[in-house]
Amino acid sequence: MAKQKFNIIQSTCIPINIDNCNTDLIIPARYLASTTRDPKFFGDAFMHDLRYDADGKPIADFVMNNSDFSENPHPGVHEIIVAGQNWGSGSSREHAAWAIAGYGVRVVISSSFADIHRNNLLNCFVLPIIVSKEFQQELFQTISANPKAEVRVDVPNQTVTNVETGNSETFEINSYKKYCLMNALDDIDFLIENKEKIESWEAGRK
Repeated sequence: MAKQKFNIIQSTCIPINIDNCNTDLIIPARYLASTTRDPKFFGDAFMHDLRYDADGKPIADFVMNNSDFSENPHPGVHEIIVAGQNWGSGSSREHAAWAIAGYGVRVVISSSFADIHRNNLLNCFVLPIIVSKEFQQELFQTISANPKAEVRVDVPNQTVTNVETGNSETFEINSYKKYCLMNALDDIDFLIENKEKIESWEAGRK
């Protein structure tokens, strides 16, 4: 998946107000057999069986098919999902994180995440942010009233702000993962960046 440095992200949002949305809804199991790593392939599969009926026609009343929240080719639009609680429950399939990243989402905000899915998101350069249920509901209400409302995520200061109301909360993130996101590093990149330090430590052990 694309490696982009995280700093401040301000974007409109896709509200997926589904509690206990499991990974089988995020990406159906039949996609797990694919050997491709094409981001578009998995992005197209994101929430597929809620987006389309058995004939492949868009389901009109699903939020992602609403013209206010449908895909947009311009960067910086709908890079944030505001999700229901316990997002990513069920199986631990990494493909669910691939699908979210492939769709162009960089941040998922919820009041709670399944632990394995949360880690998978971080490994795919998608930031999962845990907020209070009250703030989560405020975001849903704001977006319902104004689909063009934006949320601002300040990664260095670990704050998430409802731009419409000015209300803000802080969020927690592991310092290692924060460093990696802010510098667009995966785990291998981090090891390579610290190669000399690792070799120096190993030499001192001999």
